[in-house]
Amino acid sequence: MNRYEIPETRHAAVKAAVGILRRAKQVILTTHVNADADGAGCEAALLSFLRDVGVEAWIVNPTPFPANLRFIIDDERRILDLASDETQDRCRKADLCVIVDVAERSRVGKVISLVDHLPTLVIDHHPVGSDAFDGPSLCDNTAAAAGELVFDLLWSEGRPWTRSMVDGLYVAMMTDTGSFRFSNVTSRVHRIVAELIERGASPNDLYRQVYGQVPLRRIRLLQEILSTLDVSADQRVAWISVPAKVFRDLGCTWEDLDGMVDYPRELEGVEVGLLFRELEGRQVKISFRSNGVVDVNALARAFGGGGHLRASGSLVNGSLDEVRERVIAQVIAAVA
Repeated sequence: MNRYEIPETRHAAVKAAVGILRRAKQVILTTHVNADADGAGCEAALLSFLRDVGVEAWIVNPTPFPANLRFIIDDERRILDLASDETQDRCRKADLCVIVDVAERSRVGKVISLVDHLPTLVIDHHPVGSDAFDGPSLCDNTAAAAGELVFDLLWSEGRPWTRSMVDGLYVAMMTDTGSFRFSNVTSRVHRIVAELIERGASPNDLYRQVYGQVPLRRIRLLQEILSTLDVSADQRVAWISVPAKVFRDLGCTWEDLDGMVDYPRELEGVEVGLLFRELEGRQVKISFRSNGVVDVNALARAFGGGGHLRASGSLVNGSLDEVRERVIAQVIAAVA
C-alpha cells in the first residue's frame, strides 16, 4: 500500500506547529462563526491530542458548537459557553489560542475580545485575506480541508490515535470535499481517508451521523426555499432565498441550511449557484458556489467576504431584495 506522506512543502510548518502545541500549558481552540464540520472536526481532534500529551485545552467558539457533531468530542465539558464566567477565566489564564479553518480575525466574532492578548497558531486552508492573524501558522490553500493539515500534524507525532482524532478528521475531510466528490479531492485525500478507516473510522456510521438524520423542519425549509428558485436569462446563474420569517417560524438553525446552495448550483448549464439568507437587522448572508469557471472567492471579497475559488461567502448590509439584486447583477457580469 502507498502510505501517506506529509508534503515536503509542509514539513517545516508542521514541525513548528507541533513544537508550539507541546510547549503550551493551557490552550483555547476556536474556529469561525457558524462552525462547519471541518472546523468542529479539527477542534475535536486537537482537543483530544492536546489532552493526550498533557496539555489542558478547551473549545470556545463564537457560535454554538454544532449539535449534530457533539458525538466527535471525547469530553463535552470542554466545550465552553462564550458568555460564561468560566470561559472568561480560562481565556485569561491560557497561554495559546489555536484558530482552525479560518485565518481572519473578523471571522471569529466575539471570541476575538477574549483571546486577543494570547499568542496564536492558525491552521487553515483558505486564501489569506488582509485581516489575518499575526504569528505562526500551518496554512496551505492546496489542502482539501483544514482537517488535512491537522492530520499532517498528528501523523508527524506517531502517537496512538483516539476515537475523537479519527472521527473528527474523517468528518472534516468528508464534509469539505462534498463526500469526496468535489474537485479538491486528490489521491492524497484518499490516502488520508484510508489511514483513518484503518484506525477505526466507519464511513457508513459517520455519514449517517452527519447527513442521515434529517429533522422534519429541514425538509419543510427546503420546500419553502425551493419555491424561491430563480435563474438568469442565460440560465448560467441560479439562486434561492431564505426569508427570515420562514427560517424563524420553522424553528430552524443555521445547520439546517447545510448543502442547500447545491440545489441551484447543480442545475444543468449553471456556472454559479447562490443562496441568500435574510438575517434580522437588515443583513443578508450569501453563499457562493462555482462549477469551475468563475472565481467566487473574488466575488465574495467584493462584498466583504471570502473563502475558496469555488465556495465562498459574504455578509452584506441591506434588505434581501436590495442585496440580491446587487449581487446577482455582479455575478451575471462575471459569468458573461
